[in-house]
Amino acid sequence: MRGVWIAQGAACPSSQEVPMAAVRGKGQGLEIVLTEDDLARACEDLDARLARQPGFYRGSVATVVFDGSVPAPDQFARLSSLLDVHGVELRGLCGGAEIEAIAREHGLGFTVKTETQLSPSARSLVADFAGARADIAARRRRGESSVPRLQQPQPQLHLVQSVTTLYHTGTLRGGQALHHVGHIVVVGDINPGAEVVATGDIVVFGRLAGVAHAGAQGDDRARVYALRLVPVQLRIASCIAADDASPRTAQPEVAFVRDAHITITPFDSLGLEELEA
Repeated sequence: MRGVWIAQGAACPSSQEVPMAAVRGKGQGLEIVLTEDDLARACEDLDARLARQPGFYRGSVATVVFDGSVPAPDQFARLSSLLDVHGVELRGLCGGAEIEAIAREHGLGFTVKTETQLSPSARSLVADFAGARADIAARRRRGESSVPRLQQPQPQLHLVQSVTTLYHTGTLRGGQALHHVGHIVVVGDINPGAEVVATGDIVVFGRLAGVAHAGAQGDDRARVYALRLVPVQLRIASCIAADDASPRTAQPEVAFVRDAHITITPFDSLGLEELEA
């Protein structure tokens, strides 16, 4: 293991705050989900998220999903304005009937927000709701808990999101850049002065000698892989490191975050558990 590089920025955040606005790549654009009933606060959160990567989202197109909220005219104007400031073009809205009316008024595309669909077996339980309520009432009369507590903990459910990958063939020369919402794979070298920024992993089948920023939206689980890893600057989430000028051998390596610092190790030294982490 080569060791920890010289940290030049803040340590990786460890808070697990629930975002009021989510930005993720979908298809050829962005999907912005506003989950807060207070849309003013959601817009503030969105503004802060876009400002963390100035220029990264510029030129993107976006669809805004209103998760149960309907914006007032001044709130919608505020949303449109902040997207313009960050260079994001609003192409469409997603939500219910009220959102469809707003989309038509402003000449935007519209997608109906799909609700969770019940399987046939689940739908068969709907008719028994009245019996379930009666059973709960009987439990309460006997002084028992309305809902029996399970003795064994239930497994956690994890949200799985679709992530796109940008596949680039050829050498990136000084002054060239690749920015992508998702993973980036480069088959070729990344020369000094070139820049690669991804919200997910970065994989280079060649020499990485420029600037690489993985996990650009704050994902400290992102990694950087390269056949020859000698970047001028390396970033993962909010962790920043510079070349420590230590001797290195020409072998495939991987960079990842450990204990709030960027660490580099030979690829073949990783165990199966570390590869799947």
